[in-house]
Amino acid sequence: MTAPVRIGGGSAFFIDSAMAVPQLLGAGVDYIILDYLAEGAMGLLGRMRVADPASGFPSDFMDVHIGPFLGQIAATGTKFIANAGGVNPADLATIVRARVAELGLDLKIACIAGDDLMGHPFPELPTSGVTSINAYLGAFPIASALGQGANIVITGRVVDSALALGPLIHEFGWGPRDFTQLAGGTVAGHLIECGAQVTGGTFTDWRAVEGWANIGSPIAECFADGTCVITKPDGTGGLVNIGTVSEQMLYEVGDPQCYFVPDVTCDFSTVSLAQIGENRVHVSGATGYPPTDTLKVCGTFDHGWRTIAYQPVIGPAALEKAAKQAEAMFERGRMMLRGRNLGDWRRAEAVMIGSSEEVIAKLVVEHDEILAVQMFAREQFSAISAMAPGTSVAFGVQVQPVMGMVSFLVPKADIVATVDGIALAGETVSGFDPAMVLRPEFPTAKPASGSSETHLESLAFTRSGEKGETINIAVIARKPEYLPSLRAALTETAVATWFADLFEGEAQVTVYDVPGIHAINIVLDGALPGGINASQRLDPAAKSIGQRLLHFPVKA
Repeated sequence: MTAPVRIGGGSAFFIDSAMAVPQLLGAGVDYIILDYLAEGAMGLLGRMRVADPASGFPSDFMDVHIGPFLGQIAATGTKFIANAGGVNPADLATIVRARVAELGLDLKIACIAGDDLMGHPFPELPTSGVTSINAYLGAFPIASALGQGANIVITGRVVDSALALGPLIHEFGWGPRDFTQLAGGTVAGHLIECGAQVTGGTFTDWRAVEGWANIGSPIAECFADGTCVITKPDGTGGLVNIGTVSEQMLYEVGDPQCYFVPDVTCDFSTVSLAQIGENRVHVSGATGYPPTDTLKVCGTFDHGWRTIAYQPVIGPAALEKAAKQAEAMFERGRMMLRGRNLGDWRRAEAVMIGSSEEVIAKLVVEHDEILAVQMFAREQFSAISAMAPGTSVAFGVQVQPVMGMVSFLVPKADIVATVDGIALAGETVSGFDPAMVLRPEFPTAKPASGSSETHLESLAFTRSGEKGETINIAVIARKPEYLPSLRAALTETAVATWFADLFEGEAQVTVYDVPGIHAINIVLDGALPGGINASQRLDPAAKSIGQRLLHFPVKA
């Protein structure tokens, strides 16, 4: 087998650690990818562009992740691919080129665009207040830029895994119909796009993970057949095993057999994992189908204003006092609204943090008018002398815009990607048919017949995430023989009952089988109203939902 292409995952979001890039440069990887653009980030960057048309990209790219290392990048030959361009990749590319020229370095910078659809009317979006509209581009424009000699490729909105798939297309010459290889490359990209989440970060068995302070960033050693090995730099903290890789593989995944990206439709149910050494997991078996003839578009828009405040309440019956105080604060706000002829709160919610004799009440209100939430923010401090005994000084009081977000599909043929302003021509491949997907059978082995029960944590790993208003929970059996018991216990009805508090209406739960890694993927549609940016919950990223399932009773 030829030498692998080694790709390091240097950033999971645009304020991720400053330690990953130098760590990966020291490991001598061929490429480093920097993933900056969650859906919420697009709204924030879009607001930046409204305030200043020359902005719209994260400053961390030049200040933290790449600017300090340009000389080392030129010396080592490591290439970078980053979606750091946000909603304005052209201006960021200009800044990088100027800095490279100032340093006298021989580095070619490429800019990929064509994803920005601002100015195009879409019925899914309001007619005013729109801050960003971006299609998710694929990996072939990145491969084209690399083929033209680029050392640093800056993109706008591309699908996260494309950052890694692009270099693999370039290195191995994969074509648009090499679906097996494209699926394997997509799995590799998906595994490393979230940084240390695959090297022991947020792992269920967190006690087994040493060295959080210097946790290793992920490296995917990728081969021409679409397989890869996930590892990390020598001498770093963290852990790479079947559990950590399994958890990340299903992170933020809906139907694992229909994982749609622009270049291929991936079936994760056939993926196999093997521990082939310390901190080395071999990944193989991904199934690829043709892609769809559409691309996902995410639009963000201004949607009113919000105040968030935290009120400490301490002493006996703290929870009861905090709840009464929260309702009083909401009602006091309503009285002030009526005095200004303003309508009621659009949303008002109190989240209690803590229990027993120490509680922090997180109060959140939303309104169409900024004056309404500003008045509520000012009143927070009155509670220290007017309401519950044991109330301390409110903190974290902030007024902020509320961002609305919507996703929809557009014909792939309507979107033209560009490299440095030149449109890319090429074959537009599609043809996916749901009938191509063969659903795995329910585990045939009988679950345990004993009467004893154990917590799910002793039988499985879990990880949860969000996409829009949907939450997914991956449940991976610690041993293959545990899967039938897990599958029998985690019915859609039982899961809906366990998480009844997450749904405002009827629960919508779907359980998918992922037999290749002895897992199931539970999808909770509508369980995160408003999505990550509009949610008023303590955990709008849904990271804790998998943890909440660990005490689910399973017959052993």
